[in-house]
Amino acid sequence: MTIILNNRTESFDANQLTINQILKVKNFTFKMLVVKVNGELVRRRDFDNVIVKDGDDVMILHLITGG
Repeated sequence: MTIILNNRTESFDANQLTINQILKVKNFTFKMLVVKVNGELVRRRDFDNVIVKDGDDVMILHLITGG
């Protein structure tokens, strides 16, 4: 499967993955993440349910706070 992840083409050895599976494969460990699939916001509680398919555009951004 090939997707656009954070504006870069990425390939995975699967036909589809959940958001949590992608986070694990790509080693995203930040607690404060914003995820969009094809421009639609995905809530954290849905990370195990939302399926990413071939050709999807995925944005995974981590929020940083500070002063």
